[in-house]
This record gives sequence, C-alpha cells and structure tokens, in this order.
Amino acid sequence: MPEHGTADAQSRPQDAPPLSDKALAVFAFAAYHQLESGEPVTGVVRRDGAGHKADEEAIAELREAGLVTVEESRVLFSAQGEAVLGALVGALRTVAPQS
Repeated sequence: MPEHGTADAQSRPQDAPPLSDKALAVFAFAAYHQLESGEPVTGVVRRDGAGHKADEEAIAELREAGLVTVEESRVLFSAQGEAVLGALVGALRTVAPQS
C-alpha cells in the first residue's frame, strides 16, 4: 500500500513547471482515481471508447513539460509527473485531513 501524506508528497516537486487548468485537470482526474482506489496511479486512459477523452491541448502541454508520455490509448506519467500527482494528493490531504 502506498504511503500517503509524507513530507515529500506534500511539497512541490523540484522544477515542476507552471501548468494550465486543463493540464491540472488531468492530474485531478488521476488524483480522484488514486484516492478512490487507494492504489498508485501511473497513467490515465486517453480515450475510453465511450466518448470520454483527455484534452489534447492538456496532453500536449504535459508532454512538452516532460510530465507524461503518450501511447495510443494511455497517457503515462513520467517520474516527475508521478511526483506532481503525489504532491497534489498530499496537498488535498493537508487541506482536508483524513478521519
């Protein structure tokens, strides 16, 4: 089981670039799934076949920032992308402590 709420997860990752709200939404989607499942998330589905898809501009921004790699159907977080996701989840836990 992943460790949650560590000091590393709560601090901003080194050299994390500024991101648009659309790019942050990709991380918010991943954070939702990580919190809901209790398991680490290493990527998200690019297109689910049911009409839902990741925003292409956001994916391009994240790829250019080195935070993801893109496959045909998946967007995979790089090590730095996973650190950003961990920081986001840690920040959520800081704002709203677990019961």
